[in-house]
Formats: sequence, structure tokens, C-alpha cells
Amino acid sequence: MVELQYFEREDFDQLISWVPTREFLLQWGGPSFRYPLDIKQLRDYLEKANRSDSEILAYKVLHKESGKIIGHISLGRIERENRSARIGRVLVGEKAARGKGIGRQMIEEISKIAFEDLGMHRVSLGVFDFNQAAITCYERAGFKKEGLLRDARKIRDEYWSLWEMSMLEDEWHEKRSS
Repeated sequence: MVELQYFEREDFDQLISWVPTREFLLQWGGPSFRYPLDIKQLRDYLEKANRSDSEILAYKVLHKESGKIIGHISLGRIERENRSARIGRVLVGEKAARGKGIGRQMIEEISKIAFEDLGMHRVSLGVFDFNQAAITCYERAGFKKEGLLRDARKIRDEYWSLWEMSMLEDEWHEKRSS
């Protein structure tokens, strides 16, 4: 089981250690961050996060049994008027924790915050089309593919396509009751 707690300054070094390459940073942080990830970028990220009026909530992921920080996830683009938000920066950083359903638990916990705590109607996310493990994880958590953004990001001399996925509040409540 996992628990989400607000991401804090003392978590910076660990997160930085989990981001080894430019390509990995693009997958995790999108165009908002530049390689190499550093303390200044994370300070700027955190400055905008985790307040009652913030458009972004950033979390570290704790493994309940060990108490160890094993990942990171965020809920961003929080639009209270439209009741929508976007899951991002999903990372199971500890290699030993991968392949054990931790990603799905993270998605379910952040979805619970979005739908139950914040009262969102729609939660979306984006995932590169080559990341089949993540796509499967999101589908198992109840997200549906909406469309493919072809050649959405350029990395060096190639383009990556991005699946847009979402879940609506009635789908969340139906999933929770089954």
C-alpha cells in the first residue's frame, strides 16, 4: 500500500537521483523542466504547489510498510470552475518497487484526491504511446484513451506521440462501488 504526502524541499535530492537522462526527464516532467533537473527548478515547481488555491498539488509516494519514499506524482492544471485536473509527473522511482502494482495504487490515490476531496468532474493524463506498461496501468485504474496526439514532442531527431486519457466522476464512482 502507498500513501501520498506533500512533496517538500527535503525530497529534492532523491527525486533528482531518479531522473538520469534527458529522455527520462521529458517523459516524467514534460516541457516544464530542463535537463539536468536541479534544485532551482524543483524550488520553482514547489513554490506554486500545495496551497489551498494552487493549480498543482505535488506528492511524494510513501510505501506504508517500509516508510520509504518510492515515488512522485502530481495533480496539476486544477480548474475548480470547470472541475477538471490533470495527473502528471508519475514516477515509481525505486526500481525494487516497480512491477508490483505500485503505479496503479498511486493513480487510484491521486484520483481519490481529485474526485472525492476536490470534487473534480474530469481527470486527464497524457502518456507516450511507447510506454505500454503505463498505458496498461492507467487502463486498469479506469482511464480511457481519448485520442492520440501524433508527434506531440520532439526529442533530439525524433518525435514522440502521446495518448490522451481521462476518467469522469461517474466512471470513478462506478469503479469504486464495484
